[in-house]
Order: sequence, then C-alpha cells, then structure tokens
Amino acid sequence: MPTPHSSAAESWRTPAVIILCGCLIAILTFGPRSTMGFFIQPMGQEFSWGRDIFGLALAIQNLLWGLGQPLAGAIADRFGIVRSLWAGSILYALGLALMAYATTPGMLHLSAGVLIGFGLSGASFNIVLSAFAKLLPEEWRPFGYGAGTAAGSFGQFLFSPLSVALMESYGWQATLLIFAALMLLVLPLSITLAGAPTVSITARTQPNQSFRQALSEAFGHRSYVLLVLGFFTCGFHVAFITAHLPPYLVDKGLDVSWGGWVIALIGLFNIAGSLGAGYLMSRYPRRFILAAIYFFRSLIFMAFLVSPVTPMSALLFGAAIGLLWLSTVPPTSGLVALMFGTKYMATLFGFVFFSHQVGAFIGVWLGGVLYERTGSYDVVWWLGVVLGLFAALVHLPIREAPVERMAPAAA
Repeated sequence: MPTPHSSAAESWRTPAVIILCGCLIAILTFGPRSTMGFFIQPMGQEFSWGRDIFGLALAIQNLLWGLGQPLAGAIADRFGIVRSLWAGSILYALGLALMAYATTPGMLHLSAGVLIGFGLSGASFNIVLSAFAKLLPEEWRPFGYGAGTAAGSFGQFLFSPLSVALMESYGWQATLLIFAALMLLVLPLSITLAGAPTVSITARTQPNQSFRQALSEAFGHRSYVLLVLGFFTCGFHVAFITAHLPPYLVDKGLDVSWGGWVIALIGLFNIAGSLGAGYLMSRYPRRFILAAIYFFRSLIFMAFLVSPVTPMSALLFGAAIGLLWLSTVPPTSGLVALMFGTKYMATLFGFVFFSHQVGAFIGVWLGGVLYERTGSYDVVWWLGVVLGLFAALVHLPIREAPVERMAPAAA
C-alpha cells in the first residue's frame, strides 16, 4: 500500500505530465528512423552500394524491431517500462553512431539493421502507448493513444527537414552522430513512466492470469488473430513509403529536397490523423475506422500512380496519406486493451506489432530488390493497393468486446 510520502512523491506525475514526457520520447525515437531513406543516396554514392543493400539493412531493422517487440513488451510488463526504454535507447544510439562509420554492407546491416532494430523495439512509441494504457485513467486513454501516435508523427515532421539541412551543412556522418546524442535524452524522460501512479487502473480489477495463459487466450481469439493479420498491411505501406518514396521522387525528376518535404508533410498531417482517430474511436466502432483507413489508402495509392509526378502531386499525396499514416495505431492498440485488459498490454500489442514489422520488412526489402531488377517501383505500389483492400475486409468481422473473463470487470 502506498505511504503518504510515496503518494506525495507521485503527485507530480499527473496524466498530463505522463502524456507530455511519453510524447517527447515518441518524438525522439520515431524521428531518426523515419529519415533512413535520406541516407540511401549519399551512402550509396560514397560506397557504390545499390538500393538493394540499403533496402536489406532497413528490412532487417523493421523485422528485428517487430521480433524484439514482444520481448521488450514482456520486459516492460514484468520489470517495468523504464528498463525497456533505457536498454532500447542505448542500443538505438549505438546503432546510429556505428552507422556513421559503416564502410561495408555487413557494418551497415549490423548498425542500421540489428542495433537500431532492437533499439526501436525497446524504446519506440509502442512501449509508450503501453505505458499510457497502464498509467492513465480510463478517460485519458483515447487521448493518450492519439497523442502518443501523433507525437511519433511530429518526430517525422521535425526530423525529416532537419536531416536534410544537417546533411547539407555537416554531411551525413555528422548527422547520424547528432541523432545518436539526441537519443540519450530518452534516459531522463523515461523516469516519468516508472512504476504506477495512484490512478484507477483497470488491471487492478482483472482476474489473475499467467503470461502463458494470456498468450494462449489471445492467439485462440479470432478477433485478435484478424487484428494481427490486418496490421501487416500497415507495416508494408509505411516502411515502403518511408524508405523508397524519396528516391522514387528523384527518379521522377524532382529535386532531392522534395522527398524531405513530402515525408515531413506526411508526419505533419498524421498528427491530425492520429488525434482524429483517438477522438473517433470513443464514438464509432474501431473495426470500421480501421477498415475505412485501409480502403482509402488504396484509393490514394491508385490516384498517385495514375497521376503525373509533380511537386504539387507529391505534396498532395503526402498530405492525404499522412491523415491515414499511423492513425491505425490508436484503434488497434485500443482494441487490444478492450479485449484483454492492460496487464499484458505491452506483450500482446507487441505481437500485433510484430506482424506490422513483418510487413515492413517485406515492403522495404521487396522495394529494393524489384527496383534493382526492373528499374521501377510500380509492382510494389500496386501490391500496396491490393493489400490495403485485403486489410479493409479483414477488420470488418472483428468483435469489439472484452473476453469472457473480463466481463465482470467491464461491467
């Protein structure tokens, strides 16, 4: 039971403070990884690497980010959020620093792939959202989910033009070292997410359940499996665009700076998209929100592909896809918490996110391989259209209700 002294010590950690510090962590950790596509050309030119080599490094990063997410979630659930964030941010910083001195494909795959990938699994906005689920009162959670996701997008908006400006002024190596130093700011910020403040946590009223029972229950639940399958498409779309849209625009005759502005615009508009998704999920069925997001992504992809690529069409694409960029995350994470509670939220959402990162691996890797073989990204773009339609259909049968053991707590 908390003592008066401990209660006073925790009183400063209001929901607003928790959300603010969590959002700052999301900005710092999501920002640098969203700029990886800008390093393809300068590093490729310096070391004579094809896009398939860099594409494989980013594919490894995305896959290991997803593979490490359930483990990081289990650490966060068992030993606390802070340990996960500290380990992840240190690995992330090491990966960025080593990437600055990568002179061989193997070093690139180790730094940009392995270290940053595992670093992201422990320190990305996914862990922040899990902390929000555990630490925030029920009435603050929809806003927290939307704000945490929007913060990651603001990191993308902030770091995209920043990386272009830094590379022009100081070179790509110095830019990576600056990003590595910034990553260490996560260490003090994460202290805010330690432990559990004295708020009404749903998990307190949930029946006792072991870790193994939680996994068995989740993967035996049809709606959870459908959620896992659908999130694959989100990863495919997001990772392919982040890594390959900047060079794609250069191939179409646009200056390299336009790639930075389009990626930044995606991040800017996703702030509105993520906050909007957090608002809508408390008013409309979350499965319908997700189905609509994926359906409209496919329409936007098709419109972009059949239109001439100009600065204006690229900016319009960035704004439109930005509204739907990570707006999938609030309703997806919200469904996991609704169905299973928050006790093992980080772990169960980690497995959903692993599917996302398998899609990311395929999107980044396939984009690089097919470009080197065909000289075009068209096949991957159209595959993204098909997957968007698939994901829209997959989410429709999801049942939005707590599992049976949660019924008394829900009531």
